[in-house]
Amino acid sequence: MLDGARYGACTVRAVSVRGDSARYRGEPRRDSLLTARFGTGEQALLLVAMATGARATPGAHRAAAEACHWIGRAVGRSHARLVEDIRAGRRGDLKSGLHRLTDRSLGKLRASAAEQGVDPEEYAAGLRCLLLPADPECRTRVFFGVGPGGLFRLRDGEWQDIEPQVAEIKGEPVVGFGSPPSETPDGDRLTMDLGIPTPPSPYEPAPEPPREPFRFRTSVARPGDTLLVCSAGLAEPLRGEPELGEYLAERWSRPEPPGLAAFLADSQVRVKGYADDRTAAAVWEA
Repeated sequence: MLDGARYGACTVRAVSVRGDSARYRGEPRRDSLLTARFGTGEQALLLVAMATGARATPGAHRAAAEACHWIGRAVGRSHARLVEDIRAGRRGDLKSGLHRLTDRSLGKLRASAAEQGVDPEEYAAGLRCLLLPADPECRTRVFFGVGPGGLFRLRDGEWQDIEPQVAEIKGEPVVGFGSPPSETPDGDRLTMDLGIPTPPSPYEPAPEPPREPFRFRTSVARPGDTLLVCSAGLAEPLRGEPELGEYLAERWSRPEPPGLAAFLADSQVRVKGYADDRTAAAVWEA
C-alpha cells in the first residue's frame, strides 16, 4: 500500500510493504495501513493509522485491518473536537480522549474475536497513529497508540528517537504544550505532567479498563523537520543498524520530499537479519 499528499505546511508519504519473511513463506502482510482526511479546508484533520497483527497467528492480517478500521471510525466521529483541542493545546483532553478512542477500538477488536470464536490474544494488533491538522498555522503533531514500533524525528540531518516510554515518570517534561512554556536546547516547548486526574473524555463513553500500555506524544514541528512513525519492522533496523539511518537521513534531508516511487524504494532497503513487514508514515515540514 502506498499513499501521499500535501496539505498546508506538510507533505505526507505512507507505505506498507510485505517483508522478505512473509514473501518467502507465501504469507499475507501482517501490517495494515489507513490514511484518511476528515473535514475540509483548514478545519480538516489527517489521520495515518498502522497496525500489526500478532505473529504466527491465523487471521493476523484481518485483525490489523480491523484495528485500523475501528480507530478510523472513532477519529472520524470526533475529528471536529480533536481539531479544536489540537489548536488550543489542550494536551490533557487530547491524551485522555485519544486513550479512550484507542481502548474502545481495541475493545471492538476483542469483541470481534469473541464473535468469531477465536482467542482474543491471538486476534489482536498493535496500533500506532498520527494526527496532522491541515491548518498551515498549526504546527502541532500528535502521536498515539499501543504496541511496539518507532517514532523518530529527522532534524538538521540527524535522527532523534522520540518514542514515548510506557513507564512515564511523573514530572518529566513532555514535548508539545506548556503554560508557562519552557524550552529544551532544541527549542521545543515543555510542560510538566503532574499526574493530575483528567475529567471524563468528551469524545466517547468510557471503555473497559485498558489492557495495553498507551503511548502518547505531542510535538511542535519546525520547518525542515521530518517526522517518522513506523512499525517494528522498520524501527528495529533503524535502531540496530546505523548505516540504514545514515542512508535514509541523506535521502530524506534533500530540499524536496521524495516522490511516491522513491519513498517506496527507500522503505524497502534490505538489512541483513531484519525480514518483517515494514509500515511507515513520514511527514516533511515546509
